[in-house]
Amino acid sequence: MPPVEPMLARPAAAIPPGMQYEAKWDGFRAIVFRDGAEVEIGSRSGRPLTRYFPELVTAFTERLPARCVLDGEIVLARGGRLDFDALLERIHPAASRVRHLAGTTPAGFVAFDLLALGDAALLGTPQRERRGALEEALRGAGDPVFTAPVTYDLEEARRWFEHFEGAGLDGVVAKPPELPYRPGERVMVKVKHERTADCVVAGLRPHKSGPVVGSLLLGLYDDAGRLQHVGVCGAFPMKRRRELMDELAPLRMPTAEGHPWEDWADAEAQAASRLPGGPSRWSGKKDLSWLPLRPERVCEVAYDHMQGDRFRHTARFRRWRPDREPRSCTYAQLEEPVNYDLAEVLGG
Repeated sequence: MPPVEPMLARPAAAIPPGMQYEAKWDGFRAIVFRDGAEVEIGSRSGRPLTRYFPELVTAFTERLPARCVLDGEIVLARGGRLDFDALLERIHPAASRVRHLAGTTPAGFVAFDLLALGDAALLGTPQRERRGALEEALRGAGDPVFTAPVTYDLEEARRWFEHFEGAGLDGVVAKPPELPYRPGERVMVKVKHERTADCVVAGLRPHKSGPVVGSLLLGLYDDAGRLQHVGVCGAFPMKRRRELMDELAPLRMPTAEGHPWEDWADAEAQAASRLPGGPSRWSGKKDLSWLPLRPERVCEVAYDHMQGDRFRHTARFRRWRPDREPRSCTYAQLEEPVNYDLAEVLGG
């Protein structure tokens, strides 16, 4: 019965040998419960997602075994690759909008684990056996319910890591074949892409604990010479947060007037350009205000991949780049993966 915490993965720098390998999907992690006509979709955080994806509820009722619990990822594809921004749009408070989006941008579900089937709970069953049971349970299920491709070949997993990124996937997940399902524990391994970029530091958000740096706001110049907000870097030790606040004090501006992002609080400006502090259905009442800095310092950050014109996840600070001019920090430096059709991934 819901809720069940999903089994998690810890990061690693390289794909380990001797594992079961799957692609790392870029969507909403979800555990699906079906009991006859009843369907519940639980998110990783425990928040129910059921109302936002009525087309999946219908598909689960038609295509899943009568009683089962599945672990997987809700994904949305456009143009042959995953589109996380379009998936975010599906989380809307208005029922009429939810129905409209279900018809115009329908989502899919990629299943990669089976936690229960009929009267049998499978949490203690080894990973390899659960995988076999999953394939049998979803045999012939069909679009929009897919079974995640799997391999036990390390070289094949490495090829997936290189090629699948072009379809919007995030990396590779490795699972010990004899591993039981352990909710909430980081017992799998994830290997994600990492690249670096030199970005302008144009603002900061204080940490929730007090007057130290919580995160640095990053920018890149577009072809029109506008500084676009591309993301943040954070995860600093507390000592470093205090040091950064002192280091950046000379760049602090009393107000945002004259700053490239001075119109960040204006809805029309947010629609016309990428600025910090934009509204989000995920942020809720979270304070998105920030402190402006003169855009004069450059830092190198590590990131996994881009989602449109921004970093998909929080970037990692690597070092200051005093040798770089802020105006030289443009989108042109970013590496683009070779396109790869998502249908070929799922067809595998």
